[in-house]
Amino acid sequence: MFDFILAPENLPFAVALALMLMIGVVEALGLGLGAVDLDAGVDVNGDFDMLAWLGVGKVPLLILIVVLLGLFGLSGIILQQIAAAVAGGPLSAWLAAPAALIAALPLTGGAARALARVLPQDETTAVSLESLIGKRATVTVGTARRGSPAQARVRDVHGQSHYVMVEPSADHQSVSAGQTMLLVRREDSVFIGLYEGEELAALDERTALGSN
Repeated sequence: MFDFILAPENLPFAVALALMLMIGVVEALGLGLGAVDLDAGVDVNGDFDMLAWLGVGKVPLLILIVVLLGLFGLSGIILQQIAAAVAGGPLSAWLAAPAALIAALPLTGGAARALARVLPQDETTAVSLESLIGKRATVTVGTARRGSPAQARVRDVHGQSHYVMVEPSADHQSVSAGQTMLLVRREDSVFIGLYEGEELAALDERTALGSN
């Protein structure tokens, strides 16, 4: 069997299977995705239906490559075995390789779609700016005044810090570095906040009374 796989006519398929096994060994040793970043995001839109059909964007690119190598190698070996049984010998590699690739492509697409259903999907912690409204922001640089915003740090629902420009809602107020405001709305790229002082204390008190 190995003599048949290593025959010159089967060289493309033997190489493909060897590469598949090598990638599997690297992954098993924990050197895979951490060492070689082949899972870079690929945008698939209506202009690239072929890529979507093959499963690009549905599963990690490294997994897709492994599946394609394996199916190409297996398709080629099976094709050559059939040719040997029917015609008395394997086909030329120049004929067998394209035929095996044509057979492997739809199989790869089907396998990718099946894997996409069972593999865990990437989760994103990205949030919209609007989701920051209702959060408390601490001024970090400068003094925020009405019409003169300052930089502040606010944490989203995932605990990640965002740096935004804020200004108080009242014309007479100024909020210095280290002081806090409750973000109540956004005007273009600037958040408007209630100063963590008399206004916000009164708001918290009214909220507490309303819940009782």
